[in-house]
Amino acid sequence: PMEAEAEARLLLQEARESIEAARSYRRELEQRLRGLHQARKQIRESATLTRDVLEQHFSDLKGTLRKLLDERLTSLLQEVDAIEQESIKPLDECQKLIEHGVSTANDLLREGESAVHGDVGQQNEKLCSFTKKALHIQLDSLPEVPSLVDVPCLSAQLDDCLLTILKNQIFRHGTVASRPPVQLEEFVEKPGGILVRWCKVDDDFIPQDYRLQYRKGTASHFEDVYVGSETEFIVLHIDPNVDYQFRVCARGDGRQEWSPWSVPQIGRTTLVPHEWTAGLEGYSLSSRRNIALRNDSQSCGVLYSKAPTYFCGQTLTFRQPDRRDSLGVCVEQQNGYDSLQRDKAVCISTNGAVFVNGKEMTNQLPAVTSGSTVTFDMEVVQLGPSSNEGGNFKLRVTISSNNREVVFDWVLDQCCVSLYFGCSFSYPGWKVLVF
Repeated sequence: PMEAEAEARLLLQEARESIEAARSYRRELEQRLRGLHQARKQIRESATLTRDVLEQHFSDLKGTLRKLLDERLTSLLQEVDAIEQESIKPLDECQKLIEHGVSTANDLLREGESAVHGDVGQQNEKLCSFTKKALHIQLDSLPEVPSLVDVPCLSAQLDDCLLTILKNQIFRHGTVASRPPVQLEEFVEKPGGILVRWCKVDDDFIPQDYRLQYRKGTASHFEDVYVGSETEFIVLHIDPNVDYQFRVCARGDGRQEWSPWSVPQIGRTTLVPHEWTAGLEGYSLSSRRNIALRNDSQSCGVLYSKAPTYFCGQTLTFRQPDRRDSLGVCVEQQNGYDSLQRDKAVCISTNGAVFVNGKEMTNQLPAVTSGSTVTFDMEVVQLGPSSNEGGNFKLRVTISSNNREVVFDWVLDQCCVSLYFGCSFSYPGWKVLVF
């Protein structure tokens, strides 16, 4: 009986495992089925959109061509009218002159016939008057009438090769691409931003520039956010926990037109943006409070972040300092200090010196100048079970500036995975963007 019970338990266990395997298999199949549905939906929606774009484009093209042809026809007809009027005008003048001459000759003929056949007593007087009038009219002077070869003969020269050229151009106009040459590859959350990466998927395509666009939520229009040769870009001013749709295209080497857009993808960030603390005398902030400007006030001190929004594993970047002092990260806000060169803080001064807990390191970075970018990267170094119980806590810190970096371990006496950032300036003119 015990063996039978054990065998039954074993069979039951195997049956349960088979059931779980079947459920997992079904889930995988359902997931693949959803993927097929999405693929079919993408094909159909993109095909419908492409049809609409093609129909609209060629409808606009036909309207434009009809308008251009009508304008050209009107121009040629106006040219015919102008030549006709200009050529007919002298003929009309000549006709009037001839008709006037015919009328004068008729009058003269009637007068001459009347003089010849008139009364004998008045004949001499009439004949004398008629002769004088005939001499005055100059009957031997005739207006010149142009020959047919000397007047315009209008015709239209229409080159049939235009139809051949248009036919060849139209047959080559437009293409249908089944796969864009560039696709979005990765979205990385940043505080108040998203790092977007893309890659080339067509080996035969040689990109010259990329164009990244985005739109918030269900907005109707995309807007350009980056155009350049890089394959990644940090999009700032992103609201946390809001979906943004991204797409990218490229321009081939030596070409003017852009490639088809990539498949649009959704990106979002859950990280709130980095902000400086407002209200500290001596500093002015931008509207989004991510840019700090040291003003002309004589007040000095450390400007801290509004909250400990810098977490281990992230990259903290400072950009565009203008004068000399220091910037860095710290465990906590400590009022009363005029510099971050103190305990529980790491920082870099503008001469490139690196300070850890107030002590200057031997290694030094290049001097920070206007337009420089300084980045802080940190990761937790595990020291065993006791590291989170009040003992030593170690962070691996990497500070980069001007294409050089220093790496060191920062030992703290408490567990700390989120940090404040700060800066201290003695002179006006500093301007720092943090992201």
